[in-house]
Amino acid sequence: MLNVIIIAAILDYSLPYLPSPEIYFLKLTQVILGVIITGFGGAVYLIANLGPGPRDGLMTGLQSTSNLPIAWVRSGIELTVVLIGWLLGGVVGLGTLLFAVGIGPSVAASIHALTRLLVKLKN
Repeated sequence: MLNVIIIAAILDYSLPYLPSPEIYFLKLTQVILGVIITGFGGAVYLIANLGPGPRDGLMTGLQSTSNLPIAWVRSGIELTVVLIGWLLGGVVGLGTLLFAVGIGPSVAASIHALTRLLVKLKN
């Protein structure tokens, strides 16, 4: 629950300061950077054992029981949520699809990179 409250508060505070570009290429760049930053942030708190949020808990649970790559599991969860939202009448745009497909590989790559960095720092 605290996960939702903290994220909502940070978004409310930071949104007025974030750029809102008019050029399509800049919008696309902003979405891609957002996916990368979100994946990195997720990896940081997963590695730190701070307790996963609902989707991350589902992701780690499904990954451990299925033994599938974390990128596939997370993208599968996100694509399922997008499909359900669309079936319920929600809007699905390019940014939504980029996030759904990109967050899994972003989290997985960030976990891999941070784990390697931590191993090097320990030695």
